[in-house]
Amino acid sequence: MLGGARIITIANQKGGVGKTTTAINLATALAAIGERVLIVDLDPQGNASTGLGIDRKDRDRSSYDVLVGNMSVVEAAMKTAVPELSVVPSTMDLLGVEMEIAGAPDRAMRLRKALHGPKSSSGDYSYVLIDCPPSLNLLTVNAMAAADSVLVPLQCEFFALEGLSQLLETIDEVRASINPGLQIQGIVLTMYDGRNNLANQVVEDVRLHMGEKVYQTVIPRNVRVSEAPSYGKPAILYDLKCSGSQAYLQLASEVIRRERQLRAA
Repeated sequence: MLGGARIITIANQKGGVGKTTTAINLATALAAIGERVLIVDLDPQGNASTGLGIDRKDRDRSSYDVLVGNMSVVEAAMKTAVPELSVVPSTMDLLGVEMEIAGAPDRAMRLRKALHGPKSSSGDYSYVLIDCPPSLNLLTVNAMAAADSVLVPLQCEFFALEGLSQLLETIDEVRASINPGLQIQGIVLTMYDGRNNLANQVVEDVRLHMGEKVYQTVIPRNVRVSEAPSYGKPAILYDLKCSGSQAYLQLASEVIRRERQLRAA
């Protein structure tokens, strides 16, 4: 097992909600305060890998290799420009992995075995963050089966709660069938624009329905955060002082606080 690492899956079946942005900036914020962090990029688009500066031509190992059993998590991990942060990158090979493993009896447990098995003796990661594709497919189920908890980025838009209920049902199904210890780490509201009445209404509604599951930190819509991936950098490295970077640092503090509470429970 990865040295007692806490494994957090970052999931939402809807695209464009800030899922990958949350994964790389939360990971960077955790690394900045001294945690040793690994991101597992499970999205065939590979945006988390790109956003951490891993060029596509340099991805000679990937999460695909881990899922099909060609390589251990430790062997597939690559260092990033962020000290204490590594990534198991994604390649387009992931597009075919569902068909390859669909007939295997352990198809939903491949990532869990890789992260908890005897070959995963990396020893000193304190957090593993799994960035999921924007769908509730076998890759996302693998991520949930492997995780201690799920963190849900939720865009401040009209259909936010509708999509959330579907995701919560999937989490319940995974908990009932293959991972009884799976918890909801929290829901983070993203792309918030305080000038927008609808955004404020969404924040209010989500807090009303989900209560303490919703983080106090809200991630604002921010140009600097949007620009950062094109430079192969997390926003926190690209512009530490912008409002988005500061929000992700606050979110990291909240995540650590919740992790301590979950461990103590």
